[in-house]
Amino acid sequence: MKREVLTFVVLSFIAFGAVGCAKHEMVKVEDPLAQSTTVAKPPEKAEAPPQAAAPLKTEPAPIKVESVQPPPPAQLEPITQAGELKASLQKIYFDFDSSLLSKEARDTLVKNADIMKKDPDVKIQIAGHCDERGSDEYNLALGVKRATAAQKYLTELGIPVDRLSVISYGEERPVDPGHKTTAWAVNRRAEFVVLEK
Repeated sequence: MKREVLTFVVLSFIAFGAVGCAKHEMVKVEDPLAQSTTVAKPPEKAEAPPQAAAPLKTEPAPIKVESVQPPPPAQLEPITQAGELKASLQKIYFDFDSSLLSKEARDTLVKNADIMKKDPDVKIQIAGHCDERGSDEYNLALGVKRATAAQKYLTELGIPVDRLSVISYGEERPVDPGHKTTAWAVNRRAEFVVLEK
C-alpha cells in the first residue's frame, strides 16, 4: 500500500512538472499619471504673412484708487475676547463610568470660573463626552450627568446658571479614536464652548 501511494505521489510530481503551471498573459498597464500629463498640441494654422508691428502705447492706463476703511475697533473686541475666553477654558476629565468631579477637575473648574467672571455677558455650553464602552443611550445619559456636575459646581462658584447650558455627545465625538486605555481616558471629559452673544 505504501509503495502504491509513493508511486502515485512521484507520478503526480512528474506530471505536474511536465505540464507546468498555467502561464499568465502579461498585460501592460498604462500609467494613468502619464496620461493626465500629456499635453495636446494646438492645431497647426497656416502661417499668416508678417504684418507691420503696431506702435506701442506709451501712456499708462489710469489706476483707480479706492480707500478701504477698517471696521471700528469696538466691533473686533468681542470676537477677540470670545476667542481668548475659548482658548483659556480647560477641559475636565472623569474616571470610568463616573460623573464625580475629581480634585483636579474641581481645581480646573475654579480656574474656568475665574475666567468666566471676567466676561459676564458670555454664555457657555458644557459638553459631556464618554468613551466608547457602554451603549449609546447609556453614554448619552452619562454625558449629561458629567456636564451637569460641572454646571452645578460652576454655579456654586458664582457663575449664574442662566449663563450655562448642558449638552451630551456620549461617545460620538472622541478626541482619540483608539481602542485602548489611554484613548478612553482622554475621551471621558467635559468641554466648555463659548456661545455667540
